[in-house]
Amino acid sequence: MTRFMRLALFLLIAGLVSTAYAFNPSLQEYRDLAASLCREDMYHSFDTGRYLCMENKEMLLLNELDKGPGKDKELSFAEPPVDFEGDRATAVPAGVVSGDVPAVYGEISYDMPVVMNDRVEFFIRHFQTNGRSAFKKWLARSTKYLSMKRRILRENGLPEDLAYLVLIESGFNPRAYSRAGAAGTWQFMPWTGRRYGLRVDWWIDERRDPEKSTRAAAAYLRRLYDMFGSWYLAGAGYNAGEGRIRSVSRRYKTNDFWEMAEKRRGLKKETRDYIPKYLAAMIIAKEPAKYGFDDIEYSRPVTYDKLPLRKATDLRVIAKACGCLVKELTELNPELKRGVTPPGYRGYYVKVPRGKAEVTMANLDKIPDHKRVSFIRHKIKRGEALYTIARRYRTKIGPIMDLNNIKRASFIREGKELIVPIKLEKASRLASLESGVYLVKKGDTLWDISVRFGVNLHDLIEWNGIKRVDLLRPGQKIYLREV
Repeated sequence: MTRFMRLALFLLIAGLVSTAYAFNPSLQEYRDLAASLCREDMYHSFDTGRYLCMENKEMLLLNELDKGPGKDKELSFAEPPVDFEGDRATAVPAGVVSGDVPAVYGEISYDMPVVMNDRVEFFIRHFQTNGRSAFKKWLARSTKYLSMKRRILRENGLPEDLAYLVLIESGFNPRAYSRAGAAGTWQFMPWTGRRYGLRVDWWIDERRDPEKSTRAAAAYLRRLYDMFGSWYLAGAGYNAGEGRIRSVSRRYKTNDFWEMAEKRRGLKKETRDYIPKYLAAMIIAKEPAKYGFDDIEYSRPVTYDKLPLRKATDLRVIAKACGCLVKELTELNPELKRGVTPPGYRGYYVKVPRGKAEVTMANLDKIPDHKRVSFIRHKIKRGEALYTIARRYRTKIGPIMDLNNIKRASFIREGKELIVPIKLEKASRLASLESGVYLVKKGDTLWDISVRFGVNLHDLIEWNGIKRVDLLRPGQKIYLREV
């Protein structure tokens, strides 16, 4: 049906509606009318593509109707509000999450208002074609965190479908970084993350914590919704900042995202496209096979137990304590930047595989503090400062002060021993240098070893009496200095 024919049909139905008002039609008759409008695709505005079949929890708003029952433009229901399934009106179940009532299409439901317009269709096509490879990865990764994010949003009284914002923010990658400095699945900037309770420092970046960052995002999105009264504007504010949205809203005297998006001097292109892109991603993610994504190998949902740790502890030590791989722990704890839990952090919980919390804690209690973290003991020499010590070991002053309980960087004494934190890979290298012996690993070559430890290749051959450089065995001892 062409746009003109739809408009003509709409005018005809509108005329019938205005006539019906005089006869005070029943609630069921209005429901039938609503269903017929939806059947004929007349529930969206032709110019902006806005259809708000369900805008509020207790009313059905049809922009095309001049009046509703009684005095207002709204169809109000004392019983559960009407939603749409196929071409008939059905009641929405009670207990819907805050704000907007979900739209239901077949067996697919939404708890966000859904719009289909040219921009949304454009991004659906984009994800199906040029952006297919990336979107396929996002979908595969989404199931790892999606149920957890939806649960947290629900617990905070927000629409669960806001979780699909993460598809276009980071593709559900907790280690995603932007050129602007945003990080994590929700792409928080450092100052915004700290504002909503996320710790960002040398030890840890909680923007990369899928659970904590979702709680922070829920608080931020709730604040934005309370400010603008619209989930679309809340989403736009999340992208552009609330100040920008407030400014454009005042300038053009509108609280309608789609009207703002039409103003070229209002929102930046990235923000104008943000909501259409989000809707397209959500629509595809709800029915991937329908849109050609029927070959996705989805990740398993992440599960874990949490245990409190206030002492700095190396992930390798925790892995031994719980009987798991270090790789498992780094995937469960992407917020840890140094492979070590932060010292003295009240309320920090490290995540371990499901069912491993008790045995891990019992084993960790047996490990003394000095064996919990990778570090080098450094004896302060005359004239040394924390800055020169940190520079020598390629670390920073703050972590050294944390581990040694130093209040002022200038207050260190000659002869005192410091614990200097270092990266995991650097720890093994420095330990080998201190002992003067390196154990060959599978795939090692003499050239690799000489480069890694800064030792001349010919010296290595001479010190170790090696006749053929290609005959190294795993476990073989290589002396790094003359014996």
